[in-house]
Amino acid sequence: MKTVDTLSSKYNDGLRFSASSYNQNQLWKCSLDCVSFDRQGIKEKLLAIDKPTYIVRVEGRIGVTNEGYSCPNEHSGKPGTVELLMAVPPISIQNLGDPTFLSSHNVKYAYATGAMAGGIASEEMVIALGKAKILSSFGAGGLSPERLEVAIKRIQEALPYGPYAFNLIHSPNEPTIERRAVDLYLKYGVKTVEASAFLDLTLNIVYYRVAGLSLNAANEIEIKNKVLAKISRREVASKFLQPAPTKIIKELLQQGLITELQANLAAKVPMADDIIAEADSGGHTDNRPLVCMLPSIIALRDEIQEQYQYEKPIRVGVAGGIATPESALAAFMMGAAFVVTGSINQSCIESGACEHTKKLLAQAEMADVIMAPAADMFEMGVKLQVLKRATLFPMRAQKLYELYRSYNSVEEIPLAEREKLEKQVFRKTIAEVWEGTAAYLSQKNPEKLAKAVNNPKLKMALIFRWYLGLSSRWSSSGEKGREVDYQIWCGPAMGSFNDWVRGSYLSEPENRRVVDVADHIMTGAAFLYRIQNLKIQGLQVADFYSQYRPEVSKF
Repeated sequence: MKTVDTLSSKYNDGLRFSASSYNQNQLWKCSLDCVSFDRQGIKEKLLAIDKPTYIVRVEGRIGVTNEGYSCPNEHSGKPGTVELLMAVPPISIQNLGDPTFLSSHNVKYAYATGAMAGGIASEEMVIALGKAKILSSFGAGGLSPERLEVAIKRIQEALPYGPYAFNLIHSPNEPTIERRAVDLYLKYGVKTVEASAFLDLTLNIVYYRVAGLSLNAANEIEIKNKVLAKISRREVASKFLQPAPTKIIKELLQQGLITELQANLAAKVPMADDIIAEADSGGHTDNRPLVCMLPSIIALRDEIQEQYQYEKPIRVGVAGGIATPESALAAFMMGAAFVVTGSINQSCIESGACEHTKKLLAQAEMADVIMAPAADMFEMGVKLQVLKRATLFPMRAQKLYELYRSYNSVEEIPLAEREKLEKQVFRKTIAEVWEGTAAYLSQKNPEKLAKAVNNPKLKMALIFRWYLGLSSRWSSSGEKGREVDYQIWCGPAMGSFNDWVRGSYLSEPENRRVVDVADHIMTGAAFLYRIQNLKIQGLQVADFYSQYRPEVSKF
C-alpha cells in the first residue's frame, strides 16, 4: 500500500486520481491499442455500460479501457508497465430498482409512465411503450364509459399479453364514474390499474382488488388484479398498505359482488402491490419534496410489513420530478423500487395533447408552473399544478373560485363581474352555459341536476366547472381561438427535462417519442451510476464525463 496525494495525467484528458491510498500490487494486461487517452474515446468507453471499465495509468498518463485483465505487479516501476488504478463491473439497466417489479409486470426495467387524464396518456402512448416492454397507464380520468371501452379494446388488441395499465381516478363527487370504470375493467379482464387521487379507500377500488383474488393448485393466494396506488400522504398510503377494511368487505359480500373465499383472502393481502410516492408533479399534487417524501413512505411500508408479514412485500416507487437521468438515479439511490414519469410524456408525439400544447410544454422552464383550482374537486378547494406560460387559465380559474367562495348564487355576483365572465371567460351568456350544463347532466347525472335546481350554490359551482372542465379538453383537442384558456397539467419536471435535452434532437417536440425518452433516462441513470462509482473510488473527472446527453443514434 502506498499513500498518494494525486495522480494526474500529463495530457489534457480531464482525469485525475486522488485517494488516501491505493493498491499498486495490480497491473493491467492487454494491448495499449484498447486504451483510450483522448476525451472522446474515454467518454465512449465510459458509456459502454454493458462492459467492465478499467482506469489505468502508464508513464503518468491515465486512460480508460473496457478490455484486458488484471495481474499481480511483479515489475513495479518498470517503464511501460500499466498500473490498474480501479475497475468497475458492467452495469445493466435491469439492475436499477427492484427486480420483482420487472417480473411482476413483465417489463424490461423499473420505469413506468403515469396516467394523464382525458386520454393525454393515450392509446398510442400505452401501445408504443407496451411494445417496448415498458409499463404505461392509460389516462382514463374524465372519459365517458363508452370512450374508455374503446380504449380498452384497442390496447388489448395491440398488447394481448401486456404490459399496460389503466387509471382509476377517485371521483368523490361522482362515485358512479368510479364504478363504471371498475365494471369495465372487470368485464374486459384489465389486470393492472393505477389508482390515483384517492383520499380514502372506496367500495369501488376494494371491489376491483378483491374480485381478483383466488387460490391456485398449490393452495397459494393469487392476486390477479394488481393495483399501483399513487399517493402523496402517509395516511392514504397506510390504507393501501393494509388489507381491505372489514366494513367494505362485508358490504361487497352483502351485494353479492365477491365470494366468501375472496372475503377471507382479502384479510391476508394488502390493497396494493405497488405504492407510487408522488412528489411535486403536474395535475393533482401536494407539492411534496421527493427527498423528504420517499424515505418516509418506505419507512411506513417497512413498519406495516413487519406487522402483517406479507409473503410479497409491497414495492415503493416514486413519481413527481422524474425527468432526467440524475433525478431517476437519485430516486433509485434513495431506495425507489421503480420510477414513474408524467409531465414530460405529454410533450411527446404519442401524447393526446394538441400540437400547440406540446410546443408550449417544450418551451417551459421550471418556474413556469402554478397551482389552480381543479375541476373535479372545485367545491372542496382542491388545486392542481398547471402551466402558466402563454395561458390565462390559472388566473381565470382562481377568479372563479374566489367568486364561488364570496357569493351564494350567480345572481348575487355584481353585474359588472358577471359581464366580465360572459365576455372574457365563458364567451357565452351565463344562461347559455347553464343550458348546456343542464342538458349534459340530464343525460349523465340527472340526480345532480335535480339538486342543482334547488341549490343556487351548487348551480353556480356547476356553471364554473363548465369552464374548468372544457379548458383541459381544449388543450387536447386544439380548440382554435381558445389557446389562452388551455388548462395544461404540468410540473417543474417539464422545465428540468427541457434543460437536459436542450441542443439535442429531443429539444423539438416532433422528435420526442416516449420510448426514446424512457431509454435515455434509464441508460443515463446507469451511466451516471458508473461515474459516481468511479468518483467514490477516488477518480476526479471533468464535467464533460459526468454528463449524459441524448443522441439520435443511441437506440
